[in-house]
Amino acid sequence: MRKIVFDIETSNIFTEVGSADPAALDIAVVGIYDSETDSYSTFLKEDLHKLWPILEHSDMLIGFYSEHFDLPLLNKYYPGDLSKIKQLDILKEIRKQYGRGMSLDKLAEGTLGKKKSGHGLEATKWWKQGEYDKVRNYCLDDVRITKELYDHATTHNKLIFKEGNQLKEVKLDTSEWEMPGEKKLTFSMGF
Repeated sequence: MRKIVFDIETSNIFTEVGSADPAALDIAVVGIYDSETDSYSTFLKEDLHKLWPILEHSDMLIGFYSEHFDLPLLNKYYPGDLSKIKQLDILKEIRKQYGRGMSLDKLAEGTLGKKKSGHGLEATKWWKQGEYDKVRNYCLDDVRITKELYDHATTHNKLIFKEGNQLKEVKLDTSEWEMPGEKKLTFSMGF
């Protein structure tokens, strides 16, 4: 099963576009982990045509808050509908089974013993200052954390988050996470 773990950084924020719709934002960088090649890559907005064949040949897209943020924004650029690929939004699964969400940073700290390298507002600021490599690295750090959380959850059926000085467990039913979904994707590639 080919899994793509992904994250997006934007070049602007909601207050700048006057909307809370993620599709109103503009992509700066998309970071991915591709299980088929066991590699990490980044794609700038102008390079998205190189990303489409990878996504089209994947069996599952994995993200964190991806169903309501990353996917609608990415679909703005894609000539088809990426929601036709099986999706796993780790935050959605946590909310479904724990009753509320928590930040990627709190999960990384509790489960993996490390913190994120920044936050999205900093990445937007770095982008505007021309610090593109810093944004790429930050995006890939989030992809790595998301992948490691996914791997931990599928191995242990739980994640841990830090709240104050306490560590709390989120038990997860991951039994269907790795089951292939039905693909109904229209490919963007030429023949």
